[in-house]
Amino acid sequence: MKRDLFRDEEGFTSVGVVLALLITLSLVFSTAQVCRLNAASSKVQNVADAAALAAQNVVAEFMIVVRVCDAAVLSLSLTSLAATGLGVVALCTPATAPASEALLSAGRSVARARDSFAEKAASGLNRLQRALPFLSAASAASTAAANGSGSADYLALAVLSPGEGEEISVGAGAAAEAFQDEVDDKAEDVAKAAEEAEEAAERASEAKLRGFERDCGANPSYCMYERAQSLAGMEGADNPLYRSVDAWSFSVALERAKAYYPRRLAAERPMGDSTEEWARSKLRERFYSFAAQEVGRGYVRESEESFEALFPHVPKNTEEMRETRLYTEEAYPVTENGAGPIMHAWEGCPEASSVVRFGSIEQMEAESYAVCPECGFSAASMGKVAAASASIDNGFEYHYEKVAEAAEDYERARAVLDPLSAEVRERAGGLLDRLGEAFGSVAGMRIDARPPGGLGVIVLAACTGSSETAWAGPFVQPAGTLGARAAVSAATLVAEPAGEGASVVSSLLDGLRGDGGAAVGALGIVLDCWSGVLEAYSEGQEALDGAVSSALDGLPLAGESGLGTWAAGALQEVVSAVGLEPANLDALKPVLVNSAHVASADDGAFAAQLLSLKRGAVEHPLESNNVFQSIVGLVEGGLSEGVDAAMDRIEVAEVRVFGDGGPAVTIEFALPEAVKSVTTDVIGRIADGLRSMCAQVTGARVWE
Repeated sequence: MKRDLFRDEEGFTSVGVVLALLITLSLVFSTAQVCRLNAASSKVQNVADAAALAAQNVVAEFMIVVRVCDAAVLSLSLTSLAATGLGVVALCTPATAPASEALLSAGRSVARARDSFAEKAASGLNRLQRALPFLSAASAASTAAANGSGSADYLALAVLSPGEGEEISVGAGAAAEAFQDEVDDKAEDVAKAAEEAEEAAERASEAKLRGFERDCGANPSYCMYERAQSLAGMEGADNPLYRSVDAWSFSVALERAKAYYPRRLAAERPMGDSTEEWARSKLRERFYSFAAQEVGRGYVRESEESFEALFPHVPKNTEEMRETRLYTEEAYPVTENGAGPIMHAWEGCPEASSVVRFGSIEQMEAESYAVCPECGFSAASMGKVAAASASIDNGFEYHYEKVAEAAEDYERARAVLDPLSAEVRERAGGLLDRLGEAFGSVAGMRIDARPPGGLGVIVLAACTGSSETAWAGPFVQPAGTLGARAAVSAATLVAEPAGEGASVVSSLLDGLRGDGGAAVGALGIVLDCWSGVLEAYSEGQEALDGAVSSALDGLPLAGESGLGTWAAGALQEVVSAVGLEPANLDALKPVLVNSAHVASADDGAFAAQLLSLKRGAVEHPLESNNVFQSIVGLVEGGLSEGVDAAMDRIEVAEVRVFGDGGPAVTIEFALPEAVKSVTTDVIGRIADGLRSMCAQVTGARVWE
């Protein structure tokens, strides 16, 4: 009967229920206690993570300064060569020749500024990267301390991986200096040849303008175009009209004349029925036929390198007629009478009914022929045919003759200009070719850094003096206050292509662009060029092209010889061939990683020790309390170089583009606020605190 009090027919007893409830409540309260203890202990890991990010952020800021220095070195190198190239271009025109000396001098000044800055920047960056272990450790320590409270203090010690950076150095610009020496040697010869070429070009330009005006430029006033239209009714392709001398050439005038005389010959008619009018008409026919053949022999052979032309002259008086075949050709009918031979203007002369032979005007004058009473033909008759139209401006021949004279003057000027122009192109072109080689040489003269912390940072953090207590309840036994807790964290830098890095560097470069705005003339052009070249660091070739193009726009290179325009184009081609790629400006952001990843990437003693201890902790977790004590000493030894706590920033280097008298720009590294109150003594005390904490817990019972 008693057994019925504790069980029923289904096997469920009161004692079993009570025991199940007690066990369940005990497990619930024990789990809550474990969760509370883990939550309290995990705070130190959060602090370690924050300290690791803060320590690695110092390295990220250092890399931004490295990029700014790299941008300054590259831009100064490119600007120096660009200024020298601009000086070469300026040598090619007399108008800019005085500026070339200033540009070439500026090129050397910028090169010296680049060498001085590169040396100072390398020294400053090396000094700064030696302080990086301390700066990172100070930043980590301050971050940890800021997370403490009255009941809990946090200590953190950061070690960079690798612990030491590689020495930073920048090569010398030997190729650029050699190029500048070569330019200096040849500058005087180029400038002299360019000046003589410009003088010859001005003479050629003046002659061409005269020819253009006489051919068609003076329209609607008298000119070859207007006369051909009015006298021969010429239109369209036979009689083109040009509005600009730049589009016109002497061949236009020659072709117009070649079309004019056949048209006049075909349209020639007597102006009356008198014998004199018929005689004059026939003589005009002979003149037009002669002129068509003569002008047809003409030619114009023109290129950028040479000019040859033949504008055959037509006689404008009797004396000049005697120098042509009009005087010697046997084309005139001769009759005989009692007074002797008589020469007639044409076979249709009433007195030329019985022609015995044909003779020339030369024979008529040599044998003193009698003058025909009807046509009155004489040497002067033929000489007068073109006299009127060649002597006054209402005649086609008058303007044709002026064009022919201009063509001869133009050919003489080109005979002087073309060799000089070729000389300038050869000398200046050779220098610009050398410039291209120099551009290629400076591309590798950059500032690159592999600083401490380049692989990452490892932080040792601990919490001491905690008043956290275990939860006291009916099913768990109070364990007193929590003891010291420790954690290891690590961070590294990763690139984040979000454009933020470019914005940060650009904002710093804006400070470099800001100075020197008061400079004028050649120095102003160089400073503006430098400002544009700075953009090439982030934008690449397009910005470099734009900077040089803008600088060329500031030079009055227009000239009659065209050498300035040619040199500007040649310089732009050389610059475009540089193929400058934009720098990688992805933002470097610190991110948390497993400490084993950072340690395994480093081959230093600390990394090896940490990996060994981590493996030991995994294999023997109850002995892991001595990890800190084993490696704190290794960390502390690398933090011997600190900074002046009173400083707000560290000066890396100063840029002075034109020496001590020119604008100056300082590149600085701003110290984090958290670092300013931390000294190497503080770091030592943190290390001592970590060792003391380790000594307290070594061998202690691990909570179960």
